[in-house]
Amino acid sequence: MRPTVGWRADSATRTLRRAALERRDLRPDDLAVRVEYCGVCHTDLHALQAHASDDHGVLVPGHEFTGVVTEVGSEVSGFSTGAPVAVGNIVDSCRSCRMCRAGQENFCREFPTLTYGGADRQDGTTTLGGYSREYVVSHRFAYHLPAGLDAAAAAPLLCAGVTVWEPLRALGVGPGSTVAVAGLGGLGHLAVKMATALGATTSVVSRTPEKAGEARGLGARGFVVSTDSVQMEAVRDRFDVVVDTISAPHDPAPYLRMTAMDGTLSRLGHLGPVTVDAMDLLIGRKKLSSAGSGGRPSTAAMLRFCAEHGIAADIELLPSSQVNTALERLERNDVRHRFVLDMSDLD
Repeated sequence: MRPTVGWRADSATRTLRRAALERRDLRPDDLAVRVEYCGVCHTDLHALQAHASDDHGVLVPGHEFTGVVTEVGSEVSGFSTGAPVAVGNIVDSCRSCRMCRAGQENFCREFPTLTYGGADRQDGTTTLGGYSREYVVSHRFAYHLPAGLDAAAAAPLLCAGVTVWEPLRALGVGPGSTVAVAGLGGLGHLAVKMATALGATTSVVSRTPEKAGEARGLGARGFVVSTDSVQMEAVRDRFDVVVDTISAPHDPAPYLRMTAMDGTLSRLGHLGPVTVDAMDLLIGRKKLSSAGSGGRPSTAAMLRFCAEHGIAADIELLPSSQVNTALERLERNDVRHRFVLDMSDLD
């Protein structure tokens, strides 16, 4: 086993504490990655809260990180020591089902192995996440980090970024498209940047009028205050694609009404149960969809696109020793738009 150090959940205190960890010895297809920067996702907060309630096993969060290869397995090609890499929230899949064969490992029929809290497909051990100094991963689920991308600001692309990228591409967003992004947080600000870079005329829908300037600074040409009924009526049937990144439970009806005929509302933020009036779909032949994470081909394509267009997350960089502060502030929504942890203080 390979010793390392990281931030492990303490269910008694509902916090993370520094602890010694162990990684597996390298298999022939593995990379050892020195984790340099790891993004802080709402999923990490939810996992910590659930762990505090259930108290099952070891939990080390973190599933969007960048780092440097320090060792390669005997069968690895395409990676070498010293190479900058990125790893997302999937580290394995069955590799044989229809979804995996189509390059959509995120929809693996047997469920993908998650970067933390998953079960290793070979030895059954629980995967431990990127809030650590080293991670061992199959080279199939590591990605070259393109030159020109800041390693810290690129880390959230591996979760938040690919989560909005896949539906934008699947729905054909490009020149001539009209896109509305509901919510301007970790997902939403990247959706605005990507939709704009794809050539779409992009607007932001928010309940906070003060975010109008920020939205335009990200590339949005329009801004709609969701609590203003006049503004909402003015954009009825307007947008080919509405990307809903709002994380709290909410009624989809207002967002379906602003979707154009034959358009799509893609819900990416809140993934719980939803009630839809069929008439909101019927009038205009509108569609309701969702998406999550990304397969290997689209993740690699997303990183290349972001490098070509200078797209990265807007982040607040903190030393990893402040991880509990980051999670507390994230719970209060006191972040714009993504926390990233600098793991160098674990040395």
